[in-house]
Amino acid sequence: QYDYGEPVELKVNKLDSVQTQLPYDYYSLPFCAPTKIEESAENLGEVLSGDRIENSLYKIQMKTIESCKVLCRKQYGKDDLKHFEERIKEEYRVNWIVDNMPAATKFYTQEVDANGDLQYQTHYEKGYALGFMGGEAALTEAGVAYVNNHIRIHLHYHENPASFYGYRIVGFEVEPFSVKHEIDGEWKETNKKLLTCTPLHKVTVGMTPQPVSLSSKDTEEIIWTYDVQWAKSDVKWASRWDLYLKMTDSQIHWFSIINSTAIVLFLSAMVAMIMMRTLHRDFRRYNEIEDDEEAKREETGWKLVHTDVFRPPEFATLLCVMVGTGYQLLGMAITTLFFAVLGFLSPANR
Repeated sequence: QYDYGEPVELKVNKLDSVQTQLPYDYYSLPFCAPTKIEESAENLGEVLSGDRIENSLYKIQMKTIESCKVLCRKQYGKDDLKHFEERIKEEYRVNWIVDNMPAATKFYTQEVDANGDLQYQTHYEKGYALGFMGGEAALTEAGVAYVNNHIRIHLHYHENPASFYGYRIVGFEVEPFSVKHEIDGEWKETNKKLLTCTPLHKVTVGMTPQPVSLSSKDTEEIIWTYDVQWAKSDVKWASRWDLYLKMTDSQIHWFSIINSTAIVLFLSAMVAMIMMRTLHRDFRRYNEIEDDEEAKREETGWKLVHTDVFRPPEFATLLCVMVGTGYQLLGMAITTLFFAVLGFLSPANR
């Protein structure tokens, strides 16, 4: 739990896409980065899922509301803008973590109930979209990529003075926006005012978005901003993961699975081919009729060990224990990986 005003660390994670199945490090794109990027210690599950958890520049304090907080202002060249455009076209999503909880994006769908009435159903999706392609949204051009450079962070906390002291984070939602910011007056480090985002006039969907597609200009300026909103919740700490049960876990790294399977099959085929060639050569040699009796009695190759097969080894009990333990570990590893692929080990599916 946290005290009022205590810093809450926001960590960044990988960029992933269900279209390419290839995860990228968050800072593989030129986001606003701290002076020293530090990787967080990861458990086995995070390593197997390809997570790369690192620190960030976002400053959050418990129950402290922030509006139009400027993260950084950067000039991007054509190469950087091209990287953003490629990742947006490939439908990459950004993943964040606060208090070991991944960021979630809320969206609604219309469904018809049993009486024929339309109802809105709430759904959640892990992470948020890096950007979108123009054409359907207002003030956008078809074929132009737009980046979400303003993020509204919604954090939910639970308090119960009778049980514990302080506040516990039980929800982490993000709401991405794309806005082409305009500077109000002279830009100073102590006075970073924007015309497009003020505490009284927040960023909305209908504002002019921030394009990243290549244009006639050599550079493009992007101002990264964020809001922090806090809301009290009745959700208890033990139930804070229930939100992720509504998610559809579509992130199965089929590319990595197929790649690993192909490598294993290739290496197995190579070893099998070498062994078969060796055995065929020995069989052919033993089946040949030799005139020399001395050469006929001489045994070479793998047949030299035929007399050692039934000879009891030293420390036979220890060998049996080690072999049995190895098979048990191998069986448990295969079983664990099998259920992990099916998604049963995901906290969102518990």
